[in-house]
Amino acid sequence: MTNYTEETPIDKYLNENEDEKKDKSTFIKIVIVMTIIFIGVLFAIFLFADNKEFLEDEFGQDSFITKLFIKLTQSNNDKEKAEFALPFGPRKQNILLLGVDSNGEGSDLWKGTRTDTIVVLNIDPKSKSLNAISIPRDSKVYLPGDNGIQKINAAHAIGGINMTVRTIEDTLGIRIDKYIMVHDEAVRKIVEALGGVDIYVEKNMHYNDYSGNLHINLTKGPHHLDADEVIGYLRFRHDAMGDIGRTQRQQWFLRGLLQEIQKPETIAKIPEILSIAKEYVKTNMSLYEMSQYAALAKHFDIDNIEIATLPGSPNKKGYTSYWILDPEKTQEVINRLIYREKIQSDKTQFVASVLYTNENTQDAKKLIEMLKTNNVEVKCTDRTMATHSQFIAHTKYVTKEYYNWLEKKVPDLDNARQFVYDPINYYCADTDFTIILAGQ
Repeated sequence: MTNYTEETPIDKYLNENEDEKKDKSTFIKIVIVMTIIFIGVLFAIFLFADNKEFLEDEFGQDSFITKLFIKLTQSNNDKEKAEFALPFGPRKQNILLLGVDSNGEGSDLWKGTRTDTIVVLNIDPKSKSLNAISIPRDSKVYLPGDNGIQKINAAHAIGGINMTVRTIEDTLGIRIDKYIMVHDEAVRKIVEALGGVDIYVEKNMHYNDYSGNLHINLTKGPHHLDADEVIGYLRFRHDAMGDIGRTQRQQWFLRGLLQEIQKPETIAKIPEILSIAKEYVKTNMSLYEMSQYAALAKHFDIDNIEIATLPGSPNKKGYTSYWILDPEKTQEVINRLIYREKIQSDKTQFVASVLYTNENTQDAKKLIEMLKTNNVEVKCTDRTMATHSQFIAHTKYVTKEYYNWLEKKVPDLDNARQFVYDPINYYCADTDFTIILAGQ
């Protein structure tokens, strides 16, 4: 007689982990899909919702979409106020965004899947602002119960959404209010529905995985990529910093997609996108709650979103690679982006570094002189191969308010565009912020 021992969820995950390391999702995938479905699509409708004739022509006089958005705009027609009604009120909200991979054709979309993308969005209805924190999937954490030390992306594979939420709450000391999970396949479907998206490919990407049917052949420069090319771009693995490098690079993909979904012609594609969402998106939000978030979303300024990746360093133990979170720096990120900690400082002299590409040499010289006239010491300057411009704050004293003030004094600073908080300064020691002037 043969005895069979039932395989536990954790045993199944650990046994299959080494065979399933393909990168099927990244930080920006979930932000993209969440933005398109819950912000971009509804935001786009709100742009046209005051035009009753437009809605009736596109969706029909008696359609659900027409009635819903006419009703919402009639009751929320003051655009100077955030239409963020009960049950939320003015309290800040933490929305957990999860991108899950696939267990293979024919398998359950959600059961036993890994969360290779983990993002916490903090929404402040009072200031009508949005912050985003990316949690590296390889972060080393303790899982609840007797599951011990694991990568954070194992939580969902072992214990589902409840264990995932609890792990993040315990690790970061925050409360998760709502969650949205998006299946890996949704990215392809939505890009197909949009007819492709404009992306600046920052370097040549060539890779072939015949067993995984993955073929990447992209050249550096601006491209309008179709669904297969976008998937290749998102799955490209050959970066010096591994998953962290991909996270930093693909955060820029958000801007291109936001521009795509705000085009008027996207409105006609909403029914198809909503159909995709129904199959590939799982959330504990009601339709009413989603409409309230969408009503607030139209007030968000894309250029005013602050982003961060939980700081740490890579570490490899045997065949397992971990991202070891820096406790002190991680708490700084949480205090700033989640709790919106305001620092009162009388500091007037700031120290900066400026990195620039060859084609931006003259702009960099002009920027440096203007910074100096506004009491900023430029300690380090150097050339960079970076393809995207950024303003990176390294200390808690460099706030968005300071950046907004400096931008008015130094108009050329607008070229830096995206605001990033990174308390670990890789660029130049003892500087308060770094400005990168690149081609994009």
